[in-house]
Amino acid sequence: MRNEGLGSWPARRARKTPHRTALIHGDTTRTYAGLYDRTTRLAHALRERGVRRGDRVAYLGPNHPSYLETMFAAGTLGAVFVPLNIRLAGPEIAYQLADSGAKALVYGPSHAGLVAGLPGSTDVRTYVEVGAEYEEALASASREPIDTPVTADDTCIIMYTSGTTGRPKGAMLTHGNLTWNAINVLIDHDLLADERALVSAPLFHTAGLNMLTLPVLLKGGTCVLVEAFDPDATFDLIERHRITFMFGVPTMFDQVARHPRWPDADLSSLRILTCGGSPVPTPLIAAYQRRGLTFLQGYGMTEAAPGTLFLDAEHAVSKAGSAGVPHFFSDVRVVRPDLAPVDVGEVGEVVVRGPHVMPGYWGLPEETAASFADGWFRSGDAAQVDEDGYVHIVDRLKDMIISGGENIYPAEIEDQLLAHPDIVECAVIGVPDDKWGEVPRAVVVPREGAALDPDEVLASLAGRLAKYKIPKSVVVADELPRTASGKLLKSRVRKRYGTDSQ
Repeated sequence: MRNEGLGSWPARRARKTPHRTALIHGDTTRTYAGLYDRTTRLAHALRERGVRRGDRVAYLGPNHPSYLETMFAAGTLGAVFVPLNIRLAGPEIAYQLADSGAKALVYGPSHAGLVAGLPGSTDVRTYVEVGAEYEEALASASREPIDTPVTADDTCIIMYTSGTTGRPKGAMLTHGNLTWNAINVLIDHDLLADERALVSAPLFHTAGLNMLTLPVLLKGGTCVLVEAFDPDATFDLIERHRITFMFGVPTMFDQVARHPRWPDADLSSLRILTCGGSPVPTPLIAAYQRRGLTFLQGYGMTEAAPGTLFLDAEHAVSKAGSAGVPHFFSDVRVVRPDLAPVDVGEVGEVVVRGPHVMPGYWGLPEETAASFADGWFRSGDAAQVDEDGYVHIVDRLKDMIISGGENIYPAEIEDQLLAHPDIVECAVIGVPDDKWGEVPRAVVVPREGAALDPDEVLASLAGRLAKYKIPKSVVVADELPRTASGKLLKSRVRKRYGTDSQ
């Protein structure tokens, strides 16, 4: 095959294990032969609608077989897949479609209303709704093989990750980036060909797609796709499908462990539990240990496709709180500003290099250049290395908030708050939350003579930001601490307003 990318995976799997089950979604089952057939038909249908090599094909919808069929079909044509976060508001979706220059959009029926309301400022010319329209497009399309030349260095996916400036940035992940990340997972997770993975984490997130689904499909296992996580349904799915492999953020695993069915549920099939998004609390590790289950946790970033550091089961307890050591084909250092490695216990910045690290951000050459130093990607996260070489993430050099596994960037929220006619200054910080780990809080300064109503301020953000980005609380302040040059002192804002008692 001339296609070295992800678009060739269904064909390669179909010739090895055509009758094995690739995907399960509700009552729908897809074999690898069926996945190849549908992917090929969709590729023809998209090509008939004008999609060519290098064009961007976006997808908006919850976990569904059509998500993966669209991704593989785009890869078959040498086109670029653009997954969209279903939690985003209409203007945010419109921005990413326009920024990526997406030519086609495949979307779930749950988002038909949002799609109908998209402004005409995007380049999208082809819309395909999953359901009858999607199936008709496949039924009328050719099943002749397509072998477009695609190399490992070609861009496969543009995955958006919000920038600290508030402008979402599209991380360009190549076919090689995703393949090498999957190989890292195969090696470090010891994946088997008969894995049965529960995919309840969203596929539009890098972890749900790249740390779980793609490695399992590469190995020839089965992915059970679930549109939304539900702790009660999780027990049913584990028992019914004999699930062996799960990924989730700590909040998801905590909800499972607190459920009334937890003590008596049959979890005997589970072999691998991976957790990411934020550190796993020690009591949660202990709760699963008592059930004979161990978390594999790590640290990653969208720009690294995303696996960077990994803590294996053998050290899950002895190195609890650590993010582990680099994945097999990953190089990670913790460095000083001059890129010299730190001493044991010294705090520095995490930098990463390897075949899984993106070449850059879509259409942002200056931001790309600023993100790399001597070939190393600068994470912006601070860490320490212990005497055994295990990396401990200790702080964020950026102001990012992680809430329930979602990355939230204060600048994006602050930009929207400053659009309020009665707000002259604001700062968004993360505050502790028992359920989500941390949630955003807005500290706002009203214009002279104005009386701000916190509830009204929050209501003004509805529809302009995804719900998970909207602060859970608002504090009205007379002023914000600044340096003599006028720079906001976020550390003082956190110290003064960052307790959960505000």
